[in-house]
Amino acid sequence: MSGPQKIRRSSVSASEPPKTIPIPTNPSGIASMAGQSPSAQFSTSPRLATSPGGTALGRSFQQAAAANARQLTAFLPPTYPIPEGDEGTATPTRQGKVRILLLENINIDAANFLKAQGYEVDHFTKAFSEDELIAKLPAYHAIGIRSKTKITPKVIDACPQLLVIGCFCIGTNQVDLQHAARHGIAVFNSPFSNSRSVAELVIGEIISLSRQLVDRTSEMRAGIWNKVSKGCWEIRGKTLGIVGYGHIGSQLSVLAESFGMNVIYYDVMPIMPLGTANQVATLDEMLANSDFVTLHVPEIPDTIGMMGPEQFAQMKDGAYFINNARGKVVDLGALADALESGKLAGAAVDVFPKEPGSNGPGFNETLGDFIPRLRKLPNLIMTPHVGGSTEEAQRAIGNEVATALTRYLNYGTSIGSVNFPEVDLRAITADDEAHIRVCHVHRNEPGVLRAINAILGGHNIEKQFSDSKGDIAYLMADISGVQYEEVKDIYEAIKGTRANILTRLLY
Repeated sequence: MSGPQKIRRSSVSASEPPKTIPIPTNPSGIASMAGQSPSAQFSTSPRLATSPGGTALGRSFQQAAAANARQLTAFLPPTYPIPEGDEGTATPTRQGKVRILLLENINIDAANFLKAQGYEVDHFTKAFSEDELIAKLPAYHAIGIRSKTKITPKVIDACPQLLVIGCFCIGTNQVDLQHAARHGIAVFNSPFSNSRSVAELVIGEIISLSRQLVDRTSEMRAGIWNKVSKGCWEIRGKTLGIVGYGHIGSQLSVLAESFGMNVIYYDVMPIMPLGTANQVATLDEMLANSDFVTLHVPEIPDTIGMMGPEQFAQMKDGAYFINNARGKVVDLGALADALESGKLAGAAVDVFPKEPGSNGPGFNETLGDFIPRLRKLPNLIMTPHVGGSTEEAQRAIGNEVATALTRYLNYGTSIGSVNFPEVDLRAITADDEAHIRVCHVHRNEPGVLRAINAILGGHNIEKQFSDSKGDIAYLMADISGVQYEEVKDIYEAIKGTRANILTRLLY
């Protein structure tokens, strides 16, 4: 079968618009855990149909893969809108476009990479409110956010075209992951890329707090010379208590030991320590024995409000507290009490329960009645959620998440998704004629595979992989021996199965 030639011979009319859009060869060949990824190909449920061509990464690998890539065509469901002027033409003059909305000043390299893939990308520096998302996001097929934009069930319900969400950060608590999965929307993040940036910030804050550097700097700017040593300490020999010994906590542990600090940590799981760090059995034990306490935990029901009046009372007199994790894990009113009373000698806070949606004025009492109190306190470092805001981290995050979005949109690969089963298949190559890739998100119910295989049974199933995660299951299957006129019937049959959530065909 010769896909594009077959399409050109097909007769079309205004009453029966074209069902295909030619897609340029994409020799990207981005590596995957299951082997070389497919060349660019994208087709959809009624939500979307397109595939971008080209790439901005891995040029030498692309060149090697280019010789084996074949021209692909995206299957368009009958409900897909054909722009004015394309009706009645045997070969559509345009290529369908994936539209991506990037918010919160996501790294420009990521935006440029996605544009180079052929996507239409709109890039904004601010976060969007729920109302703004409901008004604008339905026109897009993918969205990239950081930590401030909230993707709620209400937003998801209002966006039937949405296929994928990229969280350009570590956390994903700003997205309703289960609701997204139930609507066939995969979510990706970057769990490791900014770990070093956050760990280094904590080290800087430990030294700055112990030497009261922020206060001395403010005094100098005000024209005051105040050379003092009282209440200023070396960090060598002091004990650092780390709550959460994951990617950030463990890196911080190594850095702190290189400064001569003793490290203890508390985690709900038993974790092998790095260096000479020691895990303690309870949070209370760690608080009572630490000169510095730093949090590195996700925002989940068990961690929200985990540091309150009782916990601050258990800390050493004159200790220091640092939170670069999530704003809701700390009672900031209780922290203000502990600093005002002199119980704590200082603190550093990078995250807040509510944060302004964009840079500029707005860090005031509207975010909480504790904000004016915190702003008046000495030896308190407050930063605007900059833990992962380094050039290196943002480039790494942008590369990782943008690549994940591209792989899912173009190839169906869900490796790295936080709310989906992780499924991948090796590439469809130039030698694989008359092949179709089925990407089928469905409810995890008995009998689904039997129904799908019955539909595909008239063709050779070259490869197939399915997995489930909770109530959601995902099937990828490559079938051969498919004639062009059969594609629509296969799509409609799979889409019509009882457990269907989302069906895409890569043709």
